[in-house]
Amino acid sequence: MTSRNENVTEPSGEDAFSRRKFLTVASAGVAGTVVTGRAVADTLADVPPREPGADLGGHSERSKYVQISRIPEATPGKRNVDPSDAINSKTPLDKLVGALTPSDLHYERSHAGAPELDPAKHRLLVHGMAQNQQVLTVDDLKAMPSVSRTVFIECTGNGWENWKKADENLTVQNTHGLVSTNEWTGVPLKFLIDLVGKDRGSTWMLAEGGDAAGIPLTDEIMDEAFVAYGQNGEPLRPAHGFPIRLVMPGFEGNLNIKWLRRLKFGDQPWMTRWETARYTQLLANGKARQFQLRMDINSVITQPSGTMEIRPGYNRITGLAWSGHGKIAKVEIRTDGAKTWKQAQLNHPVLPKAQARFQMDWVWDGKPTKIVSRSTDERGNVQPDRKSFIDQMGTNALFHYNAQQTWSIDAAGMVRNVLA
Repeated sequence: MTSRNENVTEPSGEDAFSRRKFLTVASAGVAGTVVTGRAVADTLADVPPREPGADLGGHSERSKYVQISRIPEATPGKRNVDPSDAINSKTPLDKLVGALTPSDLHYERSHAGAPELDPAKHRLLVHGMAQNQQVLTVDDLKAMPSVSRTVFIECTGNGWENWKKADENLTVQNTHGLVSTNEWTGVPLKFLIDLVGKDRGSTWMLAEGGDAAGIPLTDEIMDEAFVAYGQNGEPLRPAHGFPIRLVMPGFEGNLNIKWLRRLKFGDQPWMTRWETARYTQLLANGKARQFQLRMDINSVITQPSGTMEIRPGYNRITGLAWSGHGKIAKVEIRTDGAKTWKQAQLNHPVLPKAQARFQMDWVWDGKPTKIVSRSTDERGNVQPDRKSFIDQMGTNALFHYNAQQTWSIDAAGMVRNVLA
C-alpha cells in the first residue's frame, strides 16, 4: 500500500473486485453485512407465492413498484414547476443503473416545446457552398448507409446549480440531470457532404431545426457527426427530435439540433440567436468566450448522493463519468474528506464520448466525511477541483460547469450537496 498524501492514488480498481478480495472481505464480516443488513425476507417461506401474471400486451410497462421520472425545471433554483413553465426536464441519475438512459428518461431541453411532425411530409435541405443541393425525405435518409453509436448528449447548463452556492438539499438529479447516454442510429454527415459535393472552401455549417447553430467543419466533426432517425433501437421520440436530428458526439447539447430541416455549408460562422445571446461566457478576467463547443471531462457519484441516507459499515459507491474528448481512462474517489484518492472500477465496455459507470467498495466508519470523484480521459484531461475551476472561469458564467462534485455525510448518515 502506498503512503497516504494529497497527490497519491492508492491501488484499487479491478483488484478490488477480485474473487480473492471478495472472500477476504467476506471473512471479515462485510459481505454478511451486505446481505443480512438489507434483507427483507429471512427464508423462502416468507416470499410471496407465485401467482398468474398479466396478459401479454403490445408493449411493456414498468413495475408499479418502480417510481422513476424526470424533473421539470425552469431556471437554476426553480424546480418541479408546471410543465408549461419548464425549459428542461432532468434525468433521474440516482435511480438508474448501468450507463444507458431509457429513451423516456433522457433529459429534455427545448425553447419552444416538442412538435409532432409527420415524417412523410418532413424534408431535409442540404445546400450552400455545394455543387449539388439536395432535398431529402426521411425515407431517403433511411435508405442510405447508416451508423449506430452510443454517445452522451449534455446540456451546457448541466451543473449550473453549483456555480455560486450549494443548496444542501439538492439531489444528483438536480445537480447533474442534464446529461444522458443513448444509442443513436443515422446517416454519417460525411456521406451527405460527399453526396452534395461540399466546396473545399466551406469551413462552417449551419444546422437548423427547432433551433439553429453554427458548427465548424473540423475533421473530427465531419468524421463523427450524423443525422439520426433512431434512438435506442426505435424511431426518435418527439421530445428528442423526431423524425430526424443532428448528433454531434462530444459537443454541446445545443449543437445536436432536433427536428432538423436544413444543413447549409459556408465559409464563416453563423451568429445564431442562442450562441450569441446565451452560450457566450463571461470569464473571470472580464473577457467573453464564444464557441466553447466541446463538453469537458466530468463525473459524479450517484450513490450515495444528495438527500440519501446511509448506515455505518459496507456501502457501494457508484457513479458516472464522461468526456467530450474520448474514452474515460480512470475514475478516482476520495472518501476521507481531502486526503487520499483511490481508483474505482470501470464497468465495461468503456466507449468514447459515452458515459461510463464506475463503482467501489467502501466501509464507512460512521464519522462525518466528504466523498468526491475525479475522472481522467484517454487524452490526459483531468476533471478540475472547484477552486481551480472557479479561478479560471469565475462565477459570472452559467454554462460548462464540470468541477468535481462533493457530497458531505454527517454522523447520522445524511448526504448533502456542498461545494467542496
